[in-house]
Amino acid sequence: MTDLAPHCGPTAGDAPVSHPSNAPIPPGTTTPAYHYDLASVRSAHARLRTWLPQPSELYYSLKANPHPVVVSALYGLGCRAEVSSPGELDAALEAGVPPRDIFYTGPGKRDEDLGKALAAGVRDFAVDSEHGVAQLGQAAARHGAHVTYLLRVNPGGGSRGAGLRMTGSPSAFGADAEDIAARPQRYMGGEHARIGGLHLYLATNIADEEALADSFSEAIGVARALREALPGPLHTIDLGGGFAAPYARAGDLPAYPQLADRLTSELDANLPGWRQNAPTIAFESGRYLTATCGRLLTRVLDVKKSHGQRVVVLDAGINHLGGMAGLRRVPPLHPDVVRPDDTPAADAATGHSAPEGPAMICGPLCTPLDTWARSHPLPAVVPGDLLVVPNTGAYGLHASLALFLGHPAPLEVVTESGVVLRSDRLAFVRRDD
Repeated sequence: MTDLAPHCGPTAGDAPVSHPSNAPIPPGTTTPAYHYDLASVRSAHARLRTWLPQPSELYYSLKANPHPVVVSALYGLGCRAEVSSPGELDAALEAGVPPRDIFYTGPGKRDEDLGKALAAGVRDFAVDSEHGVAQLGQAAARHGAHVTYLLRVNPGGGSRGAGLRMTGSPSAFGADAEDIAARPQRYMGGEHARIGGLHLYLATNIADEEALADSFSEAIGVARALREALPGPLHTIDLGGGFAAPYARAGDLPAYPQLADRLTSELDANLPGWRQNAPTIAFESGRYLTATCGRLLTRVLDVKKSHGQRVVVLDAGINHLGGMAGLRRVPPLHPDVVRPDDTPAADAATGHSAPEGPAMICGPLCTPLDTWARSHPLPAVVPGDLLVVPNTGAYGLHASLALFLGHPAPLEVVTESGVVLRSDRLAFVRRDD
């Protein structure tokens, strides 16, 4: 992989956690809107670096939040950009990340996607199969380029405590470890694309420290075995991620205080030379770095009783948050939907207090699937009230059904120290191809 300037080192002790949801919201704030606070991004980065062995690289996975200002801030902190689509590539380039510091991954890549990345100057990739090795080599040859790739590995087993397993079963992610060991020459590449290391991302969203450490330990063991089986040096071992974060619920980032010591010991035993970057050890994170930086602001559109149950309709729904949950592809959200100032609501016309307690929380879409929760605690609200969903900086807008039913995309507002750095919204238009 291409060298990068030295990363910010770990902070001593437990880095403080920034809570942007506590910041005041100006009257008349437009909704729906995602607010991202860069102070929280910096806090999360410092905290995560504390838990990682040194020296090591840290890639930022743009799939969590590709907003260019967020990406730029993390690159400024030393995080290379990990992208897996042409759109994420565009976001990284817009953020000012040089092509040499972009790592292009993904289990399936179209020839035109590789061509675009190569034309932009990207030279570091991940591949998941024999075909991926050959495809990258042919694309590089067409561009007269010489590139390196990390071979993604799908070992046996699986990581306990994971929110989502990536490997250990039939998967689009990675070549089987057994096949790599049995037929190493098929994965070595050729003149225009050569192997530079291994990519091991076994699971994601693991809050338990011991379970996360076990996942990394498995990856280190596989890396050691394949390093001995594959001819030639492997310059980079990407151990992936798995760092958890709260999602649309109140809470702090988990702590992993023993992780660095344990991984340092295991790296010393299994991959000697890593302290001299031979090989370089890398990690990836998306949600840990950005989840707590964001909050979704939404207003109440309607409150009513339906078959004896309070129903609250908001101007944000599965098109803005948790679209995959709305389609039952991941567990339901059950988000924390709270007042920004914890004050009760009152009907302006009558002065009567609005009811509080469990409510069905719905969005504005014309489908019964647009439901965040069937029965969830909610403060007293009336139409027009402002509500906040915390910890939505990762997998918020960009993991939702933004095109479904054609509602406008939410604003995205990036702030630092109370100053708005950028405020804009995504727009989707038809154009001739």
